[in-house]
Amino acid sequence: MRDRDVRQALTESLQAVHDGDPDTHIRQEMGLEHGQVFVDVVVINGELHGYELKSESDTLDRLPHQVQAYSSVLDKATLVVGASHLQDALTIIPPWWGVEKAVAQPDGSVLLKRHRKARANPQQQPLAVAKLLWRDEVLEVLEALGVATGLRSKPRKVLYERLVGVLPPDSLRAEVRRRLKSRVGW
Repeated sequence: MRDRDVRQALTESLQAVHDGDPDTHIRQEMGLEHGQVFVDVVVINGELHGYELKSESDTLDRLPHQVQAYSSVLDKATLVVGASHLQDALTIIPPWWGVEKAVAQPDGSVLLKRHRKARANPQQQPLAVAKLLWRDEVLEVLEALGVATGLRSKPRKVLYERLVGVLPPDSLRAEVRRRLKSRVGW
């Protein structure tokens, strides 16, 4: 079982669940930490739910860093893991992460079996959420709020800090999701 097989099974499952919902966007490979870490699959709707894939041919070496990055940003996270990695992975991921076990079928397809349902992330960091936006998107939000004066030439870091300072966490998450869903040219 390869990553490609697990990805296909997950994508088909997510598309079936969200079929006909114009408010839901399913993306492959969304960057976090300005492209240092990538979420394998992300569902963007009323929440930001990321999926990390670890097929039988993968290792769990990068998982601790991925857990840290995902936990700072996502509303929910789910690990989709090959059976051979399940027990070790459970010692690495937080209890709020969901877990789907990927099981190879005789015909070569992959069946996903829920091991644990994802719950709300208690570790989100507003600054990390703000960093999902591109510089021009942050400026647009700040301009719409009327608080961009003197910031247009400032570094991204200053813009993100200002955004976090003027938007409550719930409003910030909603604005980031809205911008991600309307983004073109990923």
